[in-house]
Amino acid sequence: MLLTKTHLLAASFMLAAGYTGTVNAASCCGGGSASSLILPKFGRQMIDVSLDLESYDGFWNSDAVHVADPPGSSLNQQRLNFGAGYRISSNWQTSIIMPYVWNDNQYAGFSTKTNGLGDAVASIWYEAFDAITCVYKVNSIADLKPSIYYGLSMTLPTGVSPYGDVQNSFDITGRGFYRLDASLLLDKTVFPWNATLQYSYGVYSERPVNREYGNYIEPYDKNLGDRSLLMFSFGYTDQTEKLGTITYTLAYSELEEKTGEIDGQTDPTGGLEKQSLAFTVAMANFDKDWIYKLTYNKATDGTNFPATEIVSLGVSHVFF
Repeated sequence: MLLTKTHLLAASFMLAAGYTGTVNAASCCGGGSASSLILPKFGRQMIDVSLDLESYDGFWNSDAVHVADPPGSSLNQQRLNFGAGYRISSNWQTSIIMPYVWNDNQYAGFSTKTNGLGDAVASIWYEAFDAITCVYKVNSIADLKPSIYYGLSMTLPTGVSPYGDVQNSFDITGRGFYRLDASLLLDKTVFPWNATLQYSYGVYSERPVNREYGNYIEPYDKNLGDRSLLMFSFGYTDQTEKLGTITYTLAYSELEEKTGEIDGQTDPTGGLEKQSLAFTVAMANFDKDWIYKLTYNKATDGTNFPATEIVSLGVSHVFF
């Protein structure tokens, strides 16, 4: 069953809605403010598991006007994310994140439940610093130097996309395209305050299409538009009686994906924008090898994008 054009777009971007901010990593001081799975300095390996509970409440159309869903609609997606990080050398590390997705949707009297793998993300990061940059007091300009990370991430189309064996627009679990992202991440802690700035720019790989939602069609080549993400976060860290830490972080992000192409011509249905706010509480023990996270993320505005709320629960274990 296919729904309205607006909700076809909404379904196509479900994974994008929840996956722009992947797994929060531990900062050098154990706070946890970064927006990708990144090992803390001197960490050898890391395992991360998180659960995203995402709900949808209408949709911002191409004119940035919010369109409500019909009464009685309930659109939900849950993602169980498995992540692992590994240090290759003193300044290089790599990671992979694999989500498993459950869709549970009711819309205009139509109900569907499906599950399957989502799109995986493999990353490699270079740390452009040799020593921990966290400080407790600023005595010189050198103390303001942030931790600088350069990253490359490849999104792999391991999920079920609209171009595969799927009969319903709300049953998809992936975008169906390879994407390469280059990222710059700046992270600074002057205890108890911390701030992070991340910018990512992604380019999709063109692919042939001969099927849409289970129906074979005349073949064409499709490419999605370039994608950018800007995120800024600011946080405060408090120490517990057992010398662990609790970090409270507020983050703002802007996501934009430009209009794509079909057979070299502009695709009028493509392109999106989303602005969102997120609040995270991260707890770390004294050894900083266990980190527990709770995040609430709400989309505040957008274009060609569903209005979403996401609650995420996660736990990370670092091996030093």
